[in-house]
Amino acid sequence: MFQDEARFGRISDPRACWSPGGHRPKIGVQMIREYVYIFGAVSPQDGCHDSLVLPRADTDAMSIFLAEVSRRHQNEYIVMFTDQAGWHTSKNLRIPGNIELAFLPPYSPELNPQEQIWDELREKFFANKIFKSLNAVMDNAVKALQTLERLPGRIKSISHRDWILNPS
Repeated sequence: MFQDEARFGRISDPRACWSPGGHRPKIGVQMIREYVYIFGAVSPQDGCHDSLVLPRADTDAMSIFLAEVSRRHQNEYIVMFTDQAGWHTSKNLRIPGNIELAFLPPYSPELNPQEQIWDELREKFFANKIFKSLNAVMDNAVKALQTLERLPGRIKSISHRDWILNPS
């Protein structure tokens, strides 16, 4: 699996959108600095995606996420590739027995297929939206993640990398 976390919040994400010819779409914009963090891990091989929406990104949150992934995959041994964020390498990180962490090179988001899952969420579920509260952001994130996680074929397509699935 490939793991990453991303921040989602009430700062809007204006994007190009369709409108009838001769009409200019009106897109609301907001700049409220309230965020939640989504921890996610994707398996490009089978399209499995696990995620949790948490209030912060730190060692305790990462420990909670790893425990949840471990619980969901009790009968599997998981090698989880992460970037080298401080909470991924902390001596206080609690790593379950069926998970082993491996590290991607620093500053190489292009190697982590979880990054494309974030792009998909932002484009399909967060673009051009205004949220009245942080709870609305969390509700939208949960619905979006549930939608994606029910589509393993789509997740496989988004996260596919030849070097992962067909190593030489």
